Amino acid sequence: MRLFVRLLSTLLALAAAAAGALLVLEVGWYWARPAQARESGLVVPWPAWRDQLGAVGWDSFAVRLIAGIAAAAGLVLVVLAAVAGSRAVRLTDPADEVSVTTSPRSLARMVGQAVRSQDNVTSASVTASAKRVRVRATSRLESEGELRPRLSAVVTELLSEVPLVRQPKVSVVVDSPKDRG
Repeated sequence: MRLFVRLLSTLLALAAAAAGALLVLEVGWYWARPAQARESGLVVPWPAWRDQLGAVGWDSFAVRLIAGIAAAAGLVLVVLAAVAGSRAVRLTDPADEVSVTTSPRSLARMVGQAVRSQDNVTSASVTASAKRVRVRATSRLESEGELRPRLSAVVTELLSEVPLVRQPKVSVVVDSPKDRG
């Protein structure tokens, strides 16, 4: 979803920049040669478009269709924004008037630090959300069967110490050359 939003915002920004550049060109053309600009634009045929759109009434089918498409696109964007919501991980509230949250990135950093501090863990990557914590660890000295239960216990113990409203499901994967050979 984040990639989609970044791509969409980049495309919209490029479209706005292109429209702005066209506007500057057309206004400059109009100021430089007003008589020729009234007959035809420099790049965009504004006078022809104005004449064609002047003949279209507000109650025509084309106007209603475009308005319906714009309304549907707006509704889709509103629904997407509502569904996106907050990805914050809720913690237990210390008082009735106080609400405490943390980011999934903070939770992942905390778990990652605990996993990386364990013996025989070469590297680890962690992704976290309110529902799930995924740990992918690499070890050169221990096999998955040896390290995975220990890391699962460490992560579960750490998460039980954090005052989370809901305990996330823990998933641990260990990549070890000892398992391949």
